[in-house]
Amino acid sequence: MINEQIRDREVRLISENGEQLGIMSAREAFKIAQEAELDLVKIAPMAKPPVCKIIDYGKYKYEQTRKEKEARKKQKTVEIKEVRLSPNIDTNDLNTKINNAKKFISKGNKVKVTLRFRGREMAHVQQSKHILDDFAETLADVAVVEKPAKMEGRAMSMVLTEKR
Repeated sequence: MINEQIRDREVRLISENGEQLGIMSAREAFKIAQEAELDLVKIAPMAKPPVCKIIDYGKYKYEQTRKEKEARKKQKTVEIKEVRLSPNIDTNDLNTKINNAKKFISKGNKVKVTLRFRGREMAHVQQSKHILDDFAETLADVAVVEKPAKMEGRAMSMVLTEKR
């Protein structure tokens, strides 16, 4: 809220250079802000009494958007990459998948390793669990298991994340 929008009976006023001017009525505070040719902005509306500051509102708004943009730049989004395997995968194919997973993990992503079962392969689910265990064991130097292997429909999957 700025200027005339502030309807509180009393406000705690802070000047443009940060010194406290005390508790006064909102009208008095607005008059002081007008004399300084600046805006009266409610900074902390939940405080008792609400805190208002005399500042240039356009400049204040600009600074806020700049801070938000900086915060967004510094954020790192973690993606979940998926590596699909089948129960009858050969060792060389498995090594290729492991190398792909290593690349994903080194870039800071999570890796979801999925073992898909088709048709009659569903009868041998327990024998195939060792493939996922070996996969996690091979990547133990760079990754740690975040979610252990679990059956989800016709697929068994687990999630690996970067070791810290």
